[in-house]
Amino acid sequence: MRVLVTGASGLIGTSLCARLAADGYEIVRVLHRAGTAPFTGLPPVSLDMAKARTQDWSPHLIGIDAVVNCAGVLQDSAQENTGGVHAGGASALFAACEQAGVKKVIHFSAIGVDRLQPSAFSASKLAGDQALMARDLDWVILRPSVVLGRPAFGASALFRGLAALPLLPVMPSTGRLQVVQLDDVIATVLHFLRPDSASRLALDLAGPEALPMTKVVGLYRRWLGSRPAGEFTLPGSVAAGLYRIGDATALLGWRPPMRSNAAKEIVRGAVGDPHPWIAATGIEPSSLEAALNLNPATVQERWFARLYFVKPAIFTVLPFFWIMTGVISLTTGWRRGVDLLVGTAIGPLAEPAVIAGALADMAVGALIAWRPTSRLGLFGAIAVALFYAIAGTILRPELWNEPLGPFLKILPIIVLHFVALAVLEER
Repeated sequence: MRVLVTGASGLIGTSLCARLAADGYEIVRVLHRAGTAPFTGLPPVSLDMAKARTQDWSPHLIGIDAVVNCAGVLQDSAQENTGGVHAGGASALFAACEQAGVKKVIHFSAIGVDRLQPSAFSASKLAGDQALMARDLDWVILRPSVVLGRPAFGASALFRGLAALPLLPVMPSTGRLQVVQLDDVIATVLHFLRPDSASRLALDLAGPEALPMTKVVGLYRRWLGSRPAGEFTLPGSVAAGLYRIGDATALLGWRPPMRSNAAKEIVRGAVGDPHPWIAATGIEPSSLEAALNLNPATVQERWFARLYFVKPAIFTVLPFFWIMTGVISLTTGWRRGVDLLVGTAIGPLAEPAVIAGALADMAVGALIAWRPTSRLGLFGAIAVALFYAIAGTILRPELWNEPLGPFLKILPIIVLHFVALAVLEER
């Protein structure tokens, strides 16, 4: 059986493709960017779900027996479009399936979108659901709650990071969560890919317990081997500010989990009735506590959890460091910079050299801040730092012996950039 999977680099898509391949299915993976999901099967299809139209899908549906649509984005940004992915792109895919005779379509929506749509995320998800239900297909709509699993991705990554903090910040007006395990979600897809399975039904995939977010984080904290943490509720203004920072960060191409759509969605919570799901599939959803107990935390999980909030700090400090270094060199530090070069071998070019260095610093900082170019910026920063160390040693070697260590500080700066490169990947 050949299955086309969209959103194949996401939490559900990656695990689903691995499981399907292990079970002998042929997988056609559709990725927004080729190369983002390592896999040994058929070559991936690179297609922007938000822009793809019916005719774009048709060549890729030849020989396909079933489609699983796992594509989804949290919020509109420079690189993501909720309406394009969840509604327009999904509708084009479903129309192409109908035209190509691909009857079986399993579509991932989100829990609660049929009851309330507080944001563009849930409204566009519902539009995609309705587009599928209008088609003459053997459709199944799965509406999972917050999906958690062994992979550190999205919410499961956020909960790990929160669990590693010495104090737990609590967002105001947070609804309850019936978190569902990734393994149960994958098992559900496998069930509905069977030829004898039911179709034309929509199911909530919800765990057995409705937990407050603090309880979810507490279970992860115990899993990591930490004691219970003190809690404090963030003032509404502080929480709103953090969500706005998340929105601003998304404009630079990053994918922070804390954005304004998330703020609107968590007020509603993520709860539903799992009984129709259980009746349709025979799958008994696992509790979070049971799932964590089956997979004890290792040093990798503890490292990841402790680095989770260190990473955004690194990618805030580094652009600030480089950009401000350039600004200072061109303003208040101008005379000091020029004086350092006067009397050296490049003394006549002191002023152009300071300008060139300042512009290089600011360019490197801007490249690091912009997610699509951050890797290039980090390598550029390392190269610039090494150049400063080598050139400075030749021109002003006595600076290695300065009490404040202006040259010695280059070494930890370079190391920090290698750390940033090591934690740069998001999926």
